[in-house]
Amino acid sequence: MRKNIDIDEAILTKLKILSVFENNSVKGLMEEAVRWFVAQKEKQRLDKLTSEEKEDLGLLLLMQQADRTDLANRDDIMEILNKK
Repeated sequence: MRKNIDIDEAILTKLKILSVFENNSVKGLMEEAVRWFVAQKEKQRLDKLTSEEKEDLGLLLLMQQADRTDLANRDDIMEILNKK
């Protein structure tokens, strides 16, 4: 996806200098910076969750991975529940 953004001239100059040292394009540096920023914000958000919220999130992720077409009959479920 292509998006145009306004960048301060001083920042753009610094990005150009960094791109030379990092052997990367300005676009590449900006993409890397955005990826890092998003990852850090996700990590901060996960760190703030309580253990119960983390369990709920884990269950939600597992439920999203489940095959919705795979069905079990009632007898199988009751048998599993009775084992515990």
